[in-house]
Amino acid sequence: MLEKHPEADVVSILTESGNHAEHTIDIVKKFKKHVVVEKPMALNLSKADEMIRTCDENGVKLFVVKQNRYNLPVMKLREALEQGRFGKLVIGTVRVRWCRPQEYYDQDAWRGTWAMDGGVFANQASHHVDLLEWMLGEPVSVFAKSRTALVNIETEDTGVAVIQFKNGALGIIEATTATRPKDLEGSLSILGERGSVEIGGFAVNQMKTWNFIDETEEDKLVIQNYAEMPPNVYGFGHVKYLENVCDNLLNHTRALVDGLEGRKSLELINAIYESIETGKEVFLRFQPKKCKLGKRNGDKQ
Repeated sequence: MLEKHPEADVVSILTESGNHAEHTIDIVKKFKKHVVVEKPMALNLSKADEMIRTCDENGVKLFVVKQNRYNLPVMKLREALEQGRFGKLVIGTVRVRWCRPQEYYDQDAWRGTWAMDGGVFANQASHHVDLLEWMLGEPVSVFAKSRTALVNIETEDTGVAVIQFKNGALGIIEATTATRPKDLEGSLSILGERGSVEIGGFAVNQMKTWNFIDETEEDKLVIQNYAEMPPNVYGFGHVKYLENVCDNLLNHTRALVDGLEGRKSLELINAIYESIETGKEVFLRFQPKKCKLGKRNGDKQ
């Protein structure tokens, strides 16, 4: 296709998660095009590092899709954090309570496999992991547990994780695709010594709580002004994300989520799986030994 359209500047990778790295590297080496890759950018860190290195060596840019950062209430929360309104951060929580029945996984053979997909942490909750890390900063360690509760797949459909962050805050991830009979919640909450914010809805799209000790006049209108009602869990953020990509390429502005930024949540997700397999707290930075993500049955651990 690209041979017929050499004028294209950017290629979007929308293939199976386990193929993101291979397809990105192949396109960059052959055609030297900028790449926008869907989440997760890869399934393991070595592949992610190869993607970043290949793009750097060929003088092109790598963008990782994290569209939920552009949700209206999420952007307002980030603004409050940057203004220091929370003071000392205490705890952050994300909850993904979605419905993915057996029919969803049966649609494609790659879904719910270690080699090509991963479970709820790597797939459905990857955006929420990114948001938690974006708000609370660098993670130090994680302890996680999971189970496959209601479907017949290789990977987990339900899991929980406890994260220690460098700034002292704690993080909680609750993620499941075993909610029945339909999607219930995709939420984010941040609590600090001077304020509390909760964003709910089924796609981190609705401001539920906005309370600060130093209340302003604008604060009184935040609940009603910062809510979106998207038709599905994908939300409205893709357009804004792609606008940022175009602005970066045309005007050399800052990319919100480049390859290095996208790698951060992937490292945490790999650490979550390492903890699940070892039954131990995993400290970042680490070398995966037991993590199954991106491996086929029979591959050496």
